[in-house]
Amino acid sequence: MRLSFLAAALIAFAPAAQADEITIFAAASLKDALDEIAVDWQKHHDDTVVISYAGSSQLAKQIQEGAPADLFISASTDWMDAVQESGDIDPATRKDLLGNTLVLVGTGKPAEAAVTELPALLGDGKLAMALVDSVPAGQYGKAALTSLGLWDKVEGQVAQADNVRTALKLVATGEAPLGIVYGSDAVAEKGVGVVAAFPADSHEDITYPGAVTKAADTPQAAAFLDSLSQEPAKSIFESQGFTVTQ
Repeated sequence: MRLSFLAAALIAFAPAAQADEITIFAAASLKDALDEIAVDWQKHHDDTVVISYAGSSQLAKQIQEGAPADLFISASTDWMDAVQESGDIDPATRKDLLGNTLVLVGTGKPAEAAVTELPALLGDGKLAMALVDSVPAGQYGKAALTSLGLWDKVEGQVAQADNVRTALKLVATGEAPLGIVYGSDAVAEKGVGVVAAFPADSHEDITYPGAVTKAADTPQAAAFLDSLSQEPAKSIFESQGFTVTQ
């Protein structure tokens, strides 16, 4: 009896297990889909999911400088390569999660056109793009324009933004008549429509790799990463215009 009472007392006064906080650094283009996925995760787990969105280049540099992220999801393999080479992710956890497309968008419901018509469509207006030398969406966009022989014709009219969602907003608010964003961004923003899609062979494949960082202090980071290739995350990503690669 005494032993049973002692065991019960120990259980009663044992500290409750603390829920983990999963800190995720993710490419800005993932916001709508990943926010929805995080809400669903928290319905079924005790963990809190905190997500910081920005351009992949900015997030990679912050991780390299010691920012406390548990999980990094980039919009390009190059920036994931960079944090892997600097020893800031666990390469065993790295996996390619998603694909995307590149599109030209305009305000409202613009008439569809060929990408090659861009200079004429643009006129004297600005072309909104993410930073063309560092942010993946901008890099893909510049590569596509160069491949199609259009970069030299529009370079002087490019309005560069810190990330693709800021570029998208410039179009949605009418500050720029046209912009180059991901297909998923066009799905997320009802204030814009697709003018044209860039040929897939005009730029490198758009790939979103994810990995657990070396600084991660919760085992749930790996579990969350694995869940992104499963239901319901898979359906959420697909409904937002992404392709799920695993």
